[in-house]
Amino acid sequence: MRDWYFTLILDTQLTEEQKDFLDGLDRFADGEVGLIEGPGYSGFLCVVPAETLTAAITDALSRFEDFPGVLVRSVELNHIALDENGMATPAVVPAPPPLEDDPAA
Repeated sequence: MRDWYFTLILDTQLTEEQKDFLDGLDRFADGEVGLIEGPGYSGFLCVVPAETLTAAITDALSRFEDFPGVLVRSVELNHIALDENGMATPAVVPAPPPLEDDPAA
């Protein structure tokens, strides 16, 4: 078993009532799925132990079954998650652009 890294993005920002409800849910208290917010959005940063990435995503999604009014819109693997999951390759995560001071550019 290993830890899998990914982000669950919600369809809308959580309301204050939903955040209060979240505080009372034991299934979110273990630190594996944590709320992240930005201007106009809410999501959950996930670090879930499982045999496969699919099993980890399934585990994380199951925690939302009794969370009223919350809909997960997408599962995202950013470049950090791809690296942490051992999935980053030059074909998956493009190399950064060359620096302007680089004479080889």
